[in-house]
Amino acid sequence: MRKFAWVGVAALAMLSASAQAASQSGLDLDGMDRNVRACDDFYRFSCGGWLKANPVPGDQAVWGVDTKMAEEIRGKLRAILERAATQPTPDTKKIGDFWSACMDEAAIEAKGTAPLQAALDLIAGLKTTRDAADILAKLHRMGVGALFGFGSQLDFGDATQQIAAVDQGGLGLPERDYYLKADRADLKRDYEAHVARMFVLAGNDAATAQKNAATVLAIETQLAKASMGVVERRDPRKLYHKQKTSVLEAKAPKFGWTTYTRAVGAPEIDQLNVVNATYPQAIDALLNDKDLPRLRTYLAWQAMHQLADGLPQRFVQETFDFFGTRLSGAKELKPRWKRCVIATDGVLGEDLGRAFVADAFPPAAKVKMQELVKALDQVFAEDIDQIDWMGPATKGKAREKLAAIANKLGYPDKWRDYSKLDIRRDDWMGDLQRGAAFELQRQLNRIGQPVDRSEWEMTPPTVNAYYDPQKNDINFPAGILQPPYFDVSFDDSVNYGATAATVGHEMTHGFDDEGRRFDAKGNLKDWWTADDSKRFDDKAACVAKQYDGYEAVQGTKLNGKLTLGENVADLGGTRLALLAYLKRAAATKSAEMDGFTPTQRFFVAYAQSWCTNLTPEFAKRMALTNPHSTAEWRVNGVVANLGEFAQAFSCKAGDKMVRTTQCRVW
Repeated sequence: MRKFAWVGVAALAMLSASAQAASQSGLDLDGMDRNVRACDDFYRFSCGGWLKANPVPGDQAVWGVDTKMAEEIRGKLRAILERAATQPTPDTKKIGDFWSACMDEAAIEAKGTAPLQAALDLIAGLKTTRDAADILAKLHRMGVGALFGFGSQLDFGDATQQIAAVDQGGLGLPERDYYLKADRADLKRDYEAHVARMFVLAGNDAATAQKNAATVLAIETQLAKASMGVVERRDPRKLYHKQKTSVLEAKAPKFGWTTYTRAVGAPEIDQLNVVNATYPQAIDALLNDKDLPRLRTYLAWQAMHQLADGLPQRFVQETFDFFGTRLSGAKELKPRWKRCVIATDGVLGEDLGRAFVADAFPPAAKVKMQELVKALDQVFAEDIDQIDWMGPATKGKAREKLAAIANKLGYPDKWRDYSKLDIRRDDWMGDLQRGAAFELQRQLNRIGQPVDRSEWEMTPPTVNAYYDPQKNDINFPAGILQPPYFDVSFDDSVNYGATAATVGHEMTHGFDDEGRRFDAKGNLKDWWTADDSKRFDDKAACVAKQYDGYEAVQGTKLNGKLTLGENVADLGGTRLALLAYLKRAAATKSAEMDGFTPTQRFFVAYAQSWCTNLTPEFAKRMALTNPHSTAEWRVNGVVANLGEFAQAFSCKAGDKMVRTTQCRVW
């Protein structure tokens, strides 16, 4: 993934009218700070002006060139949805009805907590442990993902097939260490207070609400202790425990897994992947008849928490006050229209995306992207041949994997069929729950079926990109391929510095510390010789150590092991994009422009693709849970390892942007 998990976006700086007028190449010249030496702090040299002019808006926790572009796209999507609501066509009626239901705040307020009652009544029916499997299945279909996650995945052992998978889940806080680490005790305390306030909003008295909140925290802490940490989950070998369903039933006999899989709507399942091998036992440990009142309390909380978007404003605001403000630093709740655009994209993203790409991704843009991807393919293949730390056998497998990478650009070849999804203009909570059930069923229908490699995991308007190690493909939605991030009229230095670096980043993910575990067909298979594997680990350790030394925010450092894959991809992708650009620049005899040489323009464009302001709370949250480094280090950490950068800006040994020990994997 290119960008932050919570916002899922990446793009180049929005060019002001004055910058556009002054720039020949497409660089944001006003966004720079020429008072900073490029060799001292290249991020602020390239982004200092932008950072000063673009403080984080009140309804955001992070504000970068990417989120700014995503906001512009949301404005376009809003116009599409408003038109669909008032002038529907057969292709847009569903998104128009969904939007109308979301925007009808008066109707939502009038219904109060009544739409929540079906879930609460279901939970109240949990009288014995034998009831748990059926009730959890029905809650999961309502969009209440309590206790654990269940769905489908490509089989790590045979990537042509899809199997069922059960995984850890059911936590309210971002991940396990929020419950277990002493340095997060204040957040845990504030979370408990938030849970209590939600119970009060649902009708409990203060004393009962406080008791319920303590119960919720105790159960979630118990689940957290059984959960794997974010660094451990980066190793795919630790996430594959395929077994017969009968084996799972024997290891965790209280829950009734076969009852659950049938009730949730899965086909008959003979075997499945238990992602966290010991987690089902933690579920069983909660299933004692005498403890069922505690479990009912936890489930009621999960229903309120996960269905809050379908409830009156007081629930939405309280949820934002903790998760948006306390946890992430945003000061204001997003306006209703933005939240409704995001919700529509989440439930009906390909219907909305089809309307978006009709105008947003012309054929010329796709042709340009295809040329750019081809150029990256060529230099990556040449680079593999020239690498001195990899032996011939592993090189052959690496070339085979690179050649097999599929490139998906813009939007799916086949649009998703939402005809069986019932959307009603007067039933907002129902639309959310039916949307959740529709998506879960779509996932479950894959089980036992061959892989459909044409499917996308992001919607077309998304400002992001990703690599799928099992499909071995890179995916660039139309949302990220827009000006000013990418434009056929930009100088190649800008398109290569920003977009080609992202292409190279996603390609390199196939060969980072996670992606290298999968072969050309997407199977979890060790295709490395022992010596080459050790040399890779040694080179990766250099990167991990480098980023361990960077602070995301004062007092909180990055986790080099957590961010290793993204950092390796940033380093490798930027270098590959530079090699591809220099080949093209040499062929076209690219000249100085905007006062910069071709190579300098490339690096400034790369840096400007990351201009980002963060709240301190969000920066800390990223450092603790997110596999991406903060933007400053995605720039300075990369260029400090590249001799081409030092040469381009005449940096000398001892300058901050020239590392004494330079790290390079790819």
